[in-house]
Amino acid sequence: MLSTGALREHLLASGLAGVVATSREASLRRYRLFAARDPRVLMGLDPEGSWGQPELIALMADRCGVSGDPGVTSGLDAIDPERTLAALDAFAERLAEVARRRAPVLLGTGHPHRLLGFYGGLADALSAAGCEILTPAMGRRVDITTRFGLRTHNLDYVRGVALVREPGARSSGCETGAHTHSPLPVRTVLAAAAEGGGPLPELVIGDHGWVCGAGQLGFEAMGPADTDDPALFVGQAEGRVSVVVPLDDAVRSDYYRPLTRYVLNRACLSQ
Repeated sequence: MLSTGALREHLLASGLAGVVATSREASLRRYRLFAARDPRVLMGLDPEGSWGQPELIALMADRCGVSGDPGVTSGLDAIDPERTLAALDAFAERLAEVARRRAPVLLGTGHPHRLLGFYGGLADALSAAGCEILTPAMGRRVDITTRFGLRTHNLDYVRGVALVREPGARSSGCETGAHTHSPLPVRTVLAAAAEGGGPLPELVIGDHGWVCGAGQLGFEAMGPADTDDPALFVGQAEGRVSVVVPLDDAVRSDYYRPLTRYVLNRACLSQ
């Protein structure tokens, strides 16, 4: 079993926490865009409060451990590993409760190249515990506006984890997919589940728009977020996101494996 101390060392050594690769400039730019209600940064969240850049800096300092000084405008951001560990423990508690009730779960990612293995391990363990891993809207078309214009994507599932692919991508089952912050995929999936009369998820696990989009619609949602993704932390502060784990969401995919083992051990779901 991976100890808390060993995981703390891994977080720091891998760059998942401590000094991370996300720049202060990038984070501040995203905070400005969030304050301006740019939909690309809101990720499907409709904030209730008035979140200006000073309020966002204070929130991110509290939830992640980044500098709370607005005068710090350059360099690399830092994530407090103790905050990451505390959030992983809360994440594990929710997994354990969902598994105990054998509740239906939806998993989805906008970071398939990095986080698919993390979510896939969770899906395997939850399925083994008796949870139904939902996979509605397979192949459904989703049109997402990007900085390059409107792009057509198709929904797919790998290891029970939803993602989107561009048309012409390799066949279903391969671990390639598009990076997206859009809430449209989760909205499409949830609408298809409702239309089909099938079960709706009691928990949505994911990142970016998967969490914010689901939380905005009233579904319990949780997942990881980087220092330049304020939407998830605002959603948590406003009560629409259950748990947010602060970490760098773009390191090597194998660096997330110890996190999977840790939360499954804490949730008593190790296989």
